[in-house]
This record gives sequence, C-alpha cells and structure tokens, in this order.
Amino acid sequence: MTESIPAEGSIPAGGSTPAKGAIPAEGSTPPEQRVWDLPLRLFHWSLALLVTFSLYTGINGGFTEMDYHMLSGYGILTLVIFRVIWGFVGSTHSRFRSFINLSGLLPYIRQLVNKEQTSSTGHNPLGALSIVIMLFVLGTQATSGLFANDDMFMEGPLVHLVGDATSDTLTTVHHFCAKALYGLIGLHLAAIIFHELYKRDRLVLPMISGYKKGLTTPADKPSLIQESVNAATLLAVCVGFVYWLVHYV
Repeated sequence: MTESIPAEGSIPAGGSTPAKGAIPAEGSTPPEQRVWDLPLRLFHWSLALLVTFSLYTGINGGFTEMDYHMLSGYGILTLVIFRVIWGFVGSTHSRFRSFINLSGLLPYIRQLVNKEQTSSTGHNPLGALSIVIMLFVLGTQATSGLFANDDMFMEGPLVHLVGDATSDTLTTVHHFCAKALYGLIGLHLAAIIFHELYKRDRLVLPMISGYKKGLTTPADKPSLIQESVNAATLLAVCVGFVYWLVHYV
C-alpha cells in the first residue's frame, strides 16, 4: 500500500495549525507580528501631541500660553526620561540594543533607492539614528527650559540655581533646540511619506496597532498586564522625579 501525501497547504491528520509567531514555510505569507509594545505607542503619540502643543504655545508667547508651555515642557521631560529607561527594560524592539547599529547605516542608505520593499522588524538603522538625535534634542530643550528666562516675566523653575549669564546661555540653547526640532520633524515626516509611498513599507499603522505584516521573524509574546504594570510604575517614578525637580530643588 502506498503512503498518501497530503495536498500542499493542507493540515495532516492529527496535526495542528502553526502557532502564531512561528516562522512560516517557504512561499507562504508571514502572519502579522507584534513589533511595538503598548507603552511605546502611547509614548510616541503623547510626545507628538506635547511637542506640537509646546511649539504652538512657544510661538504665540502670551502670558497664559507660556504657563501652558512650561507645563508641556515638564511633560516632555517626563516622557523623554521614561523613554530612555524603557530603552533598557522595555520589550525587544523598544530596547536600544535591538536597533542601534551604526555599522548597518551606510549599507541601508545605499539600498534606499531600491524600490523593492525592505521591511525592518523594528527601527531601521536610519530611523534609529533619528530617534537618538530626537531624544537628545528634546531632552536638551526640556532641561534648558528649566533654567531659561524671557527677560520679562517668565523664568524656569531652576533659574535660581544659576547666574544670569548662564541662564541667558541656556535660553539661547532652548531656542536653538526649538528651531532644530522643526528640521527633525520635517525629516521625520518626509521619511514616513517616502517609506509609505515609495518603499511600500507601512510605518504609521504599526505604530497604532503594534503589529506589522510581512515579517519573517517570530513575534515576542509578552504579558500585557505585566508590561503595563511595569510601564505605569516607571512613568509614575518619572512624574514624581520631575515634580520634585520643579517644586523642591
């Protein structure tokens, strides 16, 4: 008697469907894989809103607007501190060691002109560099704002710790970082449009849903509850630190 061979794509008797996250067989379509954890996605969109609000209130410069501007700056500083720490304790693709790869930067730039889709599991090398620069500029801007002044009514909460000359210098740094942000935000938006339209590599939707199609690497399987508790605890510590810094130093 000859042994029967199951048809391609069918499930053998007694078998089971492949588990989600398993590496698919050659020629099959990879399932959606989780790339961005919930805390990272909430951080990303919260930071985008606060930066937009800070730029708006900074441009308007009214007395009430500047009060809100300072509060927004405290929020940005809190989120930047959170992101830096989450870059060491977060899920796989949130950790800096998973995407900071300077050796892969030049090869990635060379293949950018290739229209063939090249989807990265996490941040691509160029995106990783932009994230580090963005966090540095935002951290510098938020920190310098604590010591800044407008020569009239507004002063940062830590201006009493430095002299007038130092405060004026940090005010200049604060304004320079705001201008640098315009360039960084413009490059960020241009990169998104380039990848979405030219490379056909979806970046926006995965930052909303957390999942991305077309990846061949297995998905990590974190505990959502544990991850959320860890992130909430870390955020509370960061909020407490910034509150202490602003009100008690």
